[in-house]
Amino acid sequence: MPQRPHHQAPSRRPETSTYAALDLGTNNCRLLVARPSSDGFRVVDAFSRIVRLGEGLGASGRLKEAAIGRTIEALKVCRSKMEARGVGRARLIATEACRAAANGGEFIARVREEADLELEIVDRETEAHLAVAGCAALADSRASGVLLFDIGGGSSELVWLDGPAGRRGELRDRVRFWTSLPVGVVTLAERHGGVEVSRESFERMVIEVEDMLSQFAADVAGSERCDKFHLLGTSGTVTTIAGVHLRLPRYDRRQVDGLWMHDADVETVMDQLLDMSFDQRAANPCIGSERADLVLAGCAILEAIRRAFPADRLRIADRGLREGILMELMSADGVWTSRRGRYA
Repeated sequence: MPQRPHHQAPSRRPETSTYAALDLGTNNCRLLVARPSSDGFRVVDAFSRIVRLGEGLGASGRLKEAAIGRTIEALKVCRSKMEARGVGRARLIATEACRAAANGGEFIARVREEADLELEIVDRETEAHLAVAGCAALADSRASGVLLFDIGGGSSELVWLDGPAGRRGELRDRVRFWTSLPVGVVTLAERHGGVEVSRESFERMVIEVEDMLSQFAADVAGSERCDKFHLLGTSGTVTTIAGVHLRLPRYDRRQVDGLWMHDADVETVMDQLLDMSFDQRAANPCIGSERADLVLAGCAILEAIRRAFPADRLRIADRGLREGILMELMSADGVWTSRRGRYA
């Protein structure tokens, strides 16, 4: 694996290239390995592990040694998978935890030394645009305005998209406003508590996020919202809500990605989650013990977004930064304009 895979030159044989995208967030380490296909790309391998890299970051301002160790072990798995699949082009990004930590640079150096991977700390604007690249295909083409949001572990990105969905190259032109809030499920849960969450403490979380959202809401107040306006969400929070709504016996991406939910259905699920104990949340197959203390913080961020941007519909995306990275890498290599008929 080259030292800086995201700086590799484009492959001369895009139809046989294998690409990788890694997203290291405050809570999760996620990898996708894919090959181009006629309608996008075909995933050939994937990896996801909750590492909680940003655990305690809000209080200390530093990444903890235990969290660093967990994360480096996960990254070693990712490297092995990329090597096994013969990845030729990759981009490996780190987001809010590494941006915010005083020892973020030291962590990147340790990853280089111990896992032999070069992570790129991206800024918030890049993170927002990658979320757009990964999810915008799910926006209703009839809507003149769509609010896309990504609730992360340490930050949450919101993007206002104008106009109908177009070709890949037109995506950036649709972004009219964007913001990145310095709050995510990990940071909010650590401040307010995530195990025992009363309706009063939940409301305090919502109000905190509403205050952060106020300027962005004012900025987009004059934008057009036709009757097709909707929210488009990507994150563990919204996919969890979808899974609970569908009463899935185990999480199934095929049933969740692209699902439309009515506003009343979202409200019902959040009420159900608020009524559950921690043990009940942990026992739910679409939540699990590793996320049971975070899901209500995510719901509070979602509730603040719903209050600021009322919409009858929410579309769920089980896709995001990794898919955006893959789309941008493959587009830069011209894989959809060269020998299209030979893709599997």
